[in-house]
Amino acid sequence: QVQLVESGGGLVQAGGSLRLSCAASGRTFSRYDMGWFRQAPGKEREFVGVMRWSGSSTYYTDSVKGRFTISTDNARITVYLQMNNLKAEDTAVYYCAFRVPAHLEYDYWGRGTQVTVSS
Repeated sequence: QVQLVESGGGLVQAGGSLRLSCAASGRTFSRYDMGWFRQAPGKEREFVGVMRWSGSSTYYTDSVKGRFTISTDNARITVYLQMNNLKAEDTAVYYCAFRVPAHLEYDYWGRGTQVTVSS
């Protein structure tokens, strides 16, 4: 089992930046794809980005490309989502999730952290 806890959310003005953190505990010696998702009020949860388990590849949804960056510490115990040039439409609850690389669905989820961008 892996436990994930997000932090770093808050209120920021449009154009500002935030860095979200996702602290992992438990079975962290295994290798996982490390993803970020978000859910805005009244909308479905959507994929934001993922860092593959090898750390060699990252992928982002088009709406955040060039603005958001996923990184991790060397031990891959903390995953970060650096968010720059934030827009009102980035307002959502942000979740981190881990996936066993062979699986289609994500296996472990955090409880989320609220990000609110004021215009």
